[in-house]
Amino acid sequence: MRPVRSTFSRFIRDRRGNISVVFALACVPLITTVGCAVDYSRATQIRAKLQAAADAASVGSIAKASPAFIAAGSMTSDGPITVGVTDATKIFDGNRDNQTGYTLISVTPTVVKSGSTITSTVTYSASINTMFLSVIGKSTLTMSGTSTSTANMPLYIDFYLLLDNSPSMGVAATPTDVTTLVNATTGNSFKPNDQCAFACHDYNDSNNYYNLAKTLGVTTRIDVLRSATQSLMDTAGATQTYSNQFRMAIYDFGASSATIGLRALFSLSSSLTSAKTAAGNIDLMGVYGNNDSYTKDMDTPFSTVFPALNTAISAPGAGTSTAPLKYVFFVSDGLADENNSGCLKPIKTVGSMSRCQSPINPALCTTLKDRGIKVAVLYTTYLKLPTNSWYMSWIDPFNQGPFGPSPNSEVAQNMQSCASPGLYFEVSPTQGISDAMNALFKKAVADARISS
Repeated sequence: MRPVRSTFSRFIRDRRGNISVVFALACVPLITTVGCAVDYSRATQIRAKLQAAADAASVGSIAKASPAFIAAGSMTSDGPITVGVTDATKIFDGNRDNQTGYTLISVTPTVVKSGSTITSTVTYSASINTMFLSVIGKSTLTMSGTSTSTANMPLYIDFYLLLDNSPSMGVAATPTDVTTLVNATTGNSFKPNDQCAFACHDYNDSNNYYNLAKTLGVTTRIDVLRSATQSLMDTAGATQTYSNQFRMAIYDFGASSATIGLRALFSLSSSLTSAKTAAGNIDLMGVYGNNDSYTKDMDTPFSTVFPALNTAISAPGAGTSTAPLKYVFFVSDGLADENNSGCLKPIKTVGSMSRCQSPINPALCTTLKDRGIKVAVLYTTYLKLPTNSWYMSWIDPFNQGPFGPSPNSEVAQNMQSCASPGLYFEVSPTQGISDAMNALFKKAVADARISS
C-alpha cells in the first residue's frame, strides 16, 4: 500500500502538466472562433456572388432592349410588368449558375412601371451549411439581399410642324441661285429689267418665275424646306426608342391665296414614313397676279395662323404614351404680310385693308407657351436682295441690325423671343436648313428630358 500511496502523492504534487491542460482547455474557444471566421468568410463570399447576380438581374431586366422596357412602351397605365419578372429570374439564375456551397431559399423579382419610370427590385435569401459553427449548435447560416434599379422611359412627344410656304419662301436659296434668277429676269421680254430673285408662283401668268426657276434648275427656299422636312422624319425615326414615341403633324399657310389659312398637310400620326411622304408635297403658295384678288398680296397671315394652330393642339401631358408632350416646330423667315389693322408697322392701305409687313409679333407664340407647349423656332434668314426695290424699301430696314445684318435684326430678335428658351436656331440656306432642322429636333428632344 505504501508504494501506491507514494505514487499518488507524487502525482498530486507534480505541476509539470498544467500547461498542456490549460492549452487544451483554451483551444476550445480558439478553434471555435477560427471556425466561425471561416464559416462567415464563406458566407460572405457566397453572398457577394449572389448580390452580383441580383444586381445584374435588376439592371438587365430594365435595360433599353429588355422585354420589360419594350413592354412598358405599350402600357397605357401603371402596374407590374410580368415579362420583366421572368427576365429578371433568368438573369439571376444565369449569373449564379456555377456557384455552389449554398441552398437558395427564395428569389423574388418585381418590375413595375410608374409614370415614366420603371423600377426593378430583386430580393433573395439563401443558406449555407456550416463546418465549425455546428460545434456550438449553429448548423446553417442564412443570408439575404436586395438590389433595386430604375430606368427612365423615353418621353413621348407630339411635334406640330408649322412651315411657312408664303411667296417669300420662293426666294432663291443661295447667292448663286439669286444671281442666276436675277440674270434670267433682267431684260426679259415679258417683264423687262425686273431683276427679280423671287420665284413667284403666279397662277395668272404662264411665264411665272416659279416655272422659270424650275427650268433653270434654281433651288428656292421652299425646295430646301421640303427636303429638310423629309430628312427630319428620318432623324426622328432613328432617334426614337419606341415605334410610336414621336408623332408628327405638318401644317402650312395654304395651297393658294384663294384658300389661305392654316392647312394640315399631314394629320398627327406616329407613322414617320407617311409623314416623310407627305412632306414631299410641301410647295410654294400659289397667288393670282399682282394685287391678288383674294389677298391683295398679303400672304403671310401670322395673326390668324397661330391662333388656329393653338386650337388644333390639345393640352400637353407629362410625356407618357397617353399624355405626350407638345412641341411646335416653326420654320419661317419671320416676316408677316397680312391685313392687320393692329400692326405696329403699317405700310400702306389697300382699299379698306391695312397691309402689315413687319417682324412676327412674339405674343402669338406666348399664347402657346402659356399652355405648356414648347415652341422651337428655325429662322431662315432673308438673303439681301439689292436688285428688288420692294425688298430694299420695306423689308431691308428691319432685316438689318444696328450694326449690320441679323442676328441683330428686329426680325431675328422677334423670332428668338417667339422661341422657348434654348430652342432657337438661325440659319441661312447656304448654311444648311436640313442640318439645322435636325439639330433643332435633337435639341428639342434633349430639352424634353431635362424639363421632365
